[in-house]
Amino acid sequence: MSPLRSRFVVALVLLPLVLGVVWLGGWWLFALALGAGLLALHELYAMGRGLRPLVLGGYVGLILTLLGTQLGGVPWLLGGVCATIVVSFVVFGFSDARPSAAAAISFTLLGVVWVGGGLGAALLLRDVPVHGRLLVLTVLLTVFADDTAAYFTGRLLGRHTLAPRISPAKSWEGFVGGTIAAIAVAFFALYDQGYLSNLEAVALGATTALAATLGDLFESAVKRDLGVKDSGRALGGHGGMLDRLDSLLWAGPAAYFLVLALT
Repeated sequence: MSPLRSRFVVALVLLPLVLGVVWLGGWWLFALALGAGLLALHELYAMGRGLRPLVLGGYVGLILTLLGTQLGGVPWLLGGVCATIVVSFVVFGFSDARPSAAAAISFTLLGVVWVGGGLGAALLLRDVPVHGRLLVLTVLLTVFADDTAAYFTGRLLGRHTLAPRISPAKSWEGFVGGTIAAIAVAFFALYDQGYLSNLEAVALGATTALAATLGDLFESAVKRDLGVKDSGRALGGHGGMLDRLDSLLWAGPAAYFLVLALT
């Protein structure tokens, strides 16, 4: 199966499932976030095995971060992140291996902050009273539209490289095409719904698109530094789970804090 066809099939199967779980919310969404987060974290630690991440500390930290978010919001999200440092240091102390403490603990913490913080923001956005379901669905569809439009616009019209030293395949033309699509989706999804104004919906679309692009580039920079092309093969043509989540892990927090600022 060609990579493009594989991407299409995976999206066709996963997108309705994800949207359905988001619609249900609650512990259903928590379970989905936890499963996806653990897989993405596993891929990150496998890519960076040379830095000797403290995998057990990272897994515990991610679980505590998402569980804290589900039960107590932002303060307990931060509590989970802080607990990662403690657990990682304990694991380091009992480990027979003696990697660099700074490198091992820092890389372990990076995974929890990046994956746990990004998915935690999506849980927080879903818990916004009354409008949380609409907001999360809008952000997910906006990220999907941005990614899809940027991919095809870049393939058809891409001439000017966006970040040549990080991701030579990404173009300014793709970025513009993706941003236009993202703004359009956010605008029509939130049009005259009584929570955000139409102008604020445009701002949400633009912010989500910019954050999604930066999230994609951030993962590309990490992979380039670690010398890998894809985080894994769990999702066929999409690569690994981290490859699929990279945009959302930045777009989720950006959207959540923008909504807080606007409301």
